[in-house]
Amino acid sequence: MPTAKGPLYKVAFRRRRENRTDYRKRFGQIKAEAPRLVVRASNKGVLAQFVSFAQEGDKTLAQARGPELDAMGWLAQANAPTAYLVGFLAGSRAKKGGIKAFHTDIGLSTPSKGRILFAAAYGARDAGLAAELGEGLIDAKRMSGEHIAAYAKELKASNPAKFGKLFSRYAAKNIDVTALPALFEKTKARIASG
Repeated sequence: MPTAKGPLYKVAFRRRRENRTDYRKRFGQIKAEAPRLVVRASNKGVLAQFVSFAQEGDKTLAQARGPELDAMGWLAQANAPTAYLVGFLAGSRAKKGGIKAFHTDIGLSTPSKGRILFAAAYGARDAGLAAELGEGLIDAKRMSGEHIAAYAKELKASNPAKFGKLFSRYAAKNIDVTALPALFEKTKARIASG
């Protein structure tokens, strides 16, 4: 870690040094009156939370996690359809709690086209909340899992051993990965009706 030298050297805030908070972006989000949709993805899953600023500390108003989808028949993984459904579930809960609009907070993640973090934001917007999201940040076919189903069909025909290895978690839950878009719509309808 670099050492501070000279009278003009300014040590950054601890959370910035740890690459956890971009204070310039955070200040802009705090100035907005709508709550933030905080979306985080890891290798294990996706988390979406509606958070509002308070002087004593941020308050979580509504949230959803990937594993909650397992009870609805969906296999939660870190992919675009799971992110969309988590965002849709969090958005449904937020709407019931009286939230009408949000701003997306993806933290220090790079906002590049196709990120699954944007799928969660589209899911929250489709739940009935207002948000300023650009079009084309992520393809609708990717959000419904069509790309996974197409790859699974191709792999099942060309290399059954690799198919069995890659999609073993789906097989363990008796999920036909080649029919993933239909399961996606069914899960989305369950969330909307619940």
